[in-house]
Amino acid sequence: MSRIAKSTLIIAFFFGIDKILGFYRALKINQHFGLSYELDVFNVANNIPDLLSALISGGALGVALIPVLSEYIKQKGKPSAWELFSRILNFAFITTGLIAILISIFAPWLVDKIIAPGFPYEQKLLTVELLRFDLLAILIFSISGLVMAGLQANQHFLFPAMAPGFYNLGQIFGILVLAPSEGLKIGSITFPAYGLGIRGLVYGVILGAFLHLTIQVPGLIIHKFKWTPKVDLKNPGVKKVLALLGPRVITMLFIQMFFIVRDNLASGLGEGSVSALNLGWFIMQVPETLLGTAVAIAFLPTISEIFIQGDKNEFMEMVNKAIRALIGITIPVAFLMAVGLKPLIIAAFPSFTQEGVALVLIASRIYLLGLTSHALLEITSRSFYAQQDAKTPLIAAAINAFLYFGLAVFLSRSLEIAGIAWANTIAFTTETLLLLYLLNRRYPGLARVKNTFLKIVLSSGLGALIFDLILQLDQLSTYSPLVQAAISTGLMGLVFILLIPVIWPELRPLVKSAQK
Repeated sequence: MSRIAKSTLIIAFFFGIDKILGFYRALKINQHFGLSYELDVFNVANNIPDLLSALISGGALGVALIPVLSEYIKQKGKPSAWELFSRILNFAFITTGLIAILISIFAPWLVDKIIAPGFPYEQKLLTVELLRFDLLAILIFSISGLVMAGLQANQHFLFPAMAPGFYNLGQIFGILVLAPSEGLKIGSITFPAYGLGIRGLVYGVILGAFLHLTIQVPGLIIHKFKWTPKVDLKNPGVKKVLALLGPRVITMLFIQMFFIVRDNLASGLGEGSVSALNLGWFIMQVPETLLGTAVAIAFLPTISEIFIQGDKNEFMEMVNKAIRALIGITIPVAFLMAVGLKPLIIAAFPSFTQEGVALVLIASRIYLLGLTSHALLEITSRSFYAQQDAKTPLIAAAINAFLYFGLAVFLSRSLEIAGIAWANTIAFTTETLLLLYLLNRRYPGLARVKNTFLKIVLSSGLGALIFDLILQLDQLSTYSPLVQAAISTGLMGLVFILLIPVIWPELRPLVKSAQK
C-alpha cells in the first residue's frame, strides 16, 4: 500500500501539471475558435485515431501487457521481460500502421456515414483532411503508449507521468504559434505567424506525440531496455498477452464508441454542440484523471504481484481501501464543482454567448454526477485485469455500451446534448455497480462502502447547498466575471476544507501509507 500511495502522489502531481496545461490549451483553443463548426471538426476528426490508439497503441494493449510483464519481471527477470516487451511493441507498430493506411483510404466514407453525418459538406472535407493527419500522431503513440506500460510494469512512474504534459505542450505550441495569423511575442522574441488555422492544431498534436515519446526514453535507458527485432506470435508470453488483449480490445471498442456515437448525434444538433460536449467531458476528466486514474495506474502493477503471490486477504483489503478513498474524495469534488462552475466558465471563455455557456454548463454538471462512477471504474476494471480476467470487464462494458446507445438516441431527441450526457452518466454508473457486485461476490466484504457512501453524500450535499445559497446572493452579481470566478473558487476551497473531518477517515489509510 505504501508503494501505491507514493506512486499515486507522483502520478497525481504530474497529472495535475498536465491538467493545468490541458486547461490552458482548452482555454486558448476555445478563445481562438469559439464554439464553432471549425472546432467541431477538429474534435470529431480525433475520434477514429483515438479509437485506434485505445485499441492498439497503448490503451488496451498496455493494460493487457502490464500483468504479464509484472509476472515476467518477478519470475524470469528484466531481460526476459524486455524481450517480451519488444515483441509486443513490434506487433503494435506494424498493426497500427496497416490499420492507419486502411482508415486513411476509407476516411471519406467514415466521416460521411459514421463520424459526422450531420456536418455540412465543407466541414466533412476538412474532417477527412484532419483525420488523416492525426493518424501520423497515432503511429508515434503506438510506441509511446506501450513504453508507458513497460516502465509502469517496472514500477517506474515518473517519466510516464510527465509524458501527457509534454503532449499538451506540443498542442499549446500549435495553438499559440502555428494556428494564429499574427506572430506570438514572448519578451523580446517574436515567433513568425504561420496562419495555419485549425490545421496548426493538428500539427501541434503530432509534435506533442513526439514529445510524449521522447521524454520517456531516459526511463528505458535507466531500466536497461534492449530492443529485439522480433514478433513471433507463437511465443508463450506473446500468446498470454494476446489472450488478455482480445477481450480488452473489445472492451475498449465499446468505451471508444461512446465518443463516436456522442459526436455522431451531436453533429446534427447545431454549431458548437460537439465542442460543448467535448469541453464538458474535459472538465469532468480533470478531477477524474487526478484522482481515479492516478490511483489506478499505481494500483495495477502492485495488485497484479499480490494476486500472483496468492494473498487474497491483502488483495481484498487494498481494493477496499482504494474504493473508499475514491468515494471520499470524488463525491464532494463533484458536488462543489457542479455548483461553482458557471462563474469559472464565463470568466474562462468570455467570447461564449449565454447559450454557449448554458450548453457547456449542463453537459459538465451531468458528467460530474458520474465522476465517482468513472473513478471507481478505473479501480474495479483493473482489479479484474490484475487477476488476468479480461472477460468480466468485457461483459460489463458490453452492457454499458448497449444501454448508452439506446439511451443516447432516445434522450437526445427531447433533451439534445443533455440527453447524450445523461446517457453517459447512467450507463457508466450501471457498469461500475455491476463490477463492484461481481468483485464482492468473488471477495465477500470487498465492497463494504455503505456507511462511507452515505456520510459522504449527506455531508457533501449539505456543503454544496450552502455554497449554492451564497452564490445566489445579489451582491455577487455586481462583480466582474473574474472576481465572481475568484470568489466561487475560494468558497469551493473553503467548503471542501470544512468537509475534511468527514473525508479524512477514508483518505487516512492512503496518506499514512505514503508517509511510510
